[in-house]
Amino acid sequence: MQELKKVAIVGRPNVGKSSLFNRLARQRDAITSDQSGTTRDVKKRIVTISQNRDFEIVDTGGIDYSSELFSKVAAFSLAAAKEADIILYMVDGKSIPNEEDKALFYELQSMNKPMALLVNKIDNDKEEERYWEFLEFGADATFPLSVSHNRYFNDFYAWMERHIPAPPEEEAGLELTEDADLDPFMEIVRDINSTPLPEADNKIRVAIIGRVNTGKSSLLNALIGKERTVVSDVAGTTIDPIDETIEHDGHEITFIDTAGIRKRSKIVGIEKFALTRTTDMLKEADLVLLVLDSTKQISELDERVAGLIEEYRLACLIVLNKWDIKEDRSYEEVVDDIRDELKFLHYAPFITISAKTGLRVPKILDQITAIYRRYQQRIPTAELNDTLRAAIRRHHVPSHNGASVNIKFATQYETKPPKIALISNRPEFIHFSYKRYLANFFREKFDFEGVPLDIVARKRGQRVDDDEA
Repeated sequence: MQELKKVAIVGRPNVGKSSLFNRLARQRDAITSDQSGTTRDVKKRIVTISQNRDFEIVDTGGIDYSSELFSKVAAFSLAAAKEADIILYMVDGKSIPNEEDKALFYELQSMNKPMALLVNKIDNDKEEERYWEFLEFGADATFPLSVSHNRYFNDFYAWMERHIPAPPEEEAGLELTEDADLDPFMEIVRDINSTPLPEADNKIRVAIIGRVNTGKSSLLNALIGKERTVVSDVAGTTIDPIDETIEHDGHEITFIDTAGIRKRSKIVGIEKFALTRTTDMLKEADLVLLVLDSTKQISELDERVAGLIEEYRLACLIVLNKWDIKEDRSYEEVVDDIRDELKFLHYAPFITISAKTGLRVPKILDQITAIYRRYQQRIPTAELNDTLRAAIRRHHVPSHNGASVNIKFATQYETKPPKIALISNRPEFIHFSYKRYLANFFREKFDFEGVPLDIVARKRGQRVDDDEA
């Protein structure tokens, strides 16, 4: 007789583990309540899902170390997870992801077993937005659920079926159909980017941009190794953009030291012309060094300056200058402040420097060439679609009002910045949050650090440069 797989439901208290246990067991066996720590013992039942697939479901107590009793319950729960073949880690979808959940999840993930992250209490379509935040866990499989309303179970059941073997007499028939039923691609994808690519362009135009008096001119002087620009504590010293070209790592790098940008109410006289010139130079740039004063908080003006980078879809390296000046804030505090205020530059890496002393300035050149290679990289269509397939298997494209939304294939149609088209039967219904999920998935696979990534959805035959609806 075939040994049954053991499936453990694990998580912190009051996330709905016992309710899921009851739903799968089709009986109210485990006691449920809003009181934390209701379940303290491990419960087991034999469960059958589609096509006579049997397994043993295990309900565990919430993992909580706030008291001696709860700590013992937690030890039993972790022991049950170690004995299980499959782990279902459940979280409360009505709250935001927290570090304790992440730590527990990663501890269980280290057991190297099939594991799904279940985001419970997603009770309606409007609340599904909260589910996307939990994708940051990086789980191989993440599913929204509403156990109390019996919603969103289809994808979860499909995942379970892939890990619960069918009875021996049915296995042969399923081998031919299981993957086909779940495969989002219904045709062979040809590599339309297989033609030889032109030799990579090694000329990089780099704009140095930032607020007034952040040290942009000092940075340019340090990069090229000579006094090329006037450096002064007087804000607004640089008016005209200044070009200087050097060679590094087989690349010809042209730096443009742009005028510092002020609040519009403080732009007077010749500086109005300087702002126009600076904006025009950004249109010609490939990469931006966004220079920030690490001794100061991020301001609204910094957001506007960074907004120009987003507007022109430029590669970016955030340079934290004046790092030699001792401040009370740690590196983590400074970075958190910037990430919080400049969310649209989430792709930009950081480097801490002192243009005055030369601290880490040479490393900027290595960063520039590395980021530029990513900025002009082209991913072969076959490899891109392998990754897209993995992304869709991890989380299927959400339907729209019950109508199926399928992505047939993807192709990269442009570089600098990389642009990817998703060919779909209903492109207008691919939610922006799902595009963001795919962008993050592609970033992890292909290393687009420092590079904006554009993803558009189109029907077959539709021009990729058409305006989106």
